[in-house]
Amino acid sequence: MSYRLPQARDEAAAKFGTDAFYASLGRAFVTMCAVIPVLFLIEVIDVGVGAGRLDTAGGIIPHHISGLDGVLFSPFLHAGWDHLYGNAVPLILVGTFALAGGVRRFIWSTFVIMLVSGLGVWFIGDPNSVVVGASGVIFGYLGLLFARGFVERSWWNLGVAAFIGLLYWYQLYNILPTDQPISWQGHLLGLAGGVIAAILFRRKRPKSQPATLNTGLPTL
Repeated sequence: MSYRLPQARDEAAAKFGTDAFYASLGRAFVTMCAVIPVLFLIEVIDVGVGAGRLDTAGGIIPHHISGLDGVLFSPFLHAGWDHLYGNAVPLILVGTFALAGGVRRFIWSTFVIMLVSGLGVWFIGDPNSVVVGASGVIFGYLGLLFARGFVERSWWNLGVAAFIGLLYWYQLYNILPTDQPISWQGHLLGLAGGVIAAILFRRKRPKSQPATLNTGLPTL
């Protein structure tokens, strides 16, 4: 039996136009589509227990110790259906391309984005506010894809980030200070978290490695 080494599989999946690339992209899309119903279920529960109660319990409340756990929980909560609808499609889009780069890298990158964005909001956000929503993670994935294009010399990632940026250019101003009831801090720091994650978890190019591992056993 012979099979590809994990690193060789990752390299094959990263090459645009290969069967492994399209398979990885398809799996990532299906996975991200499966995440959205979970977010809707959480919103249903929030409405059922009393609109806003979960948001207050699991959101980030800047400068308050009781609101620090929102760093982990707030991306899964939304301030109403319109807020959730507005985040659902962008999350599928950027999440698919981020996940296609590798499951382990995606998980660790998401953790870094949530940490940088969430802790940043907790330190510099309005102490009289409750911050919820996946938009910080969305901006983080956008920063991740864009930075990967440079640190990994990947035209594919740069092209994807540019394409998504063109689709949602009208949202990019949300990383700047505003009087609107949005967490521009979370957006800006999420973007920064994505850049940091791209550098920390960049794919290293091996000098030379065998493409397959032969066990000497008959192929089944």
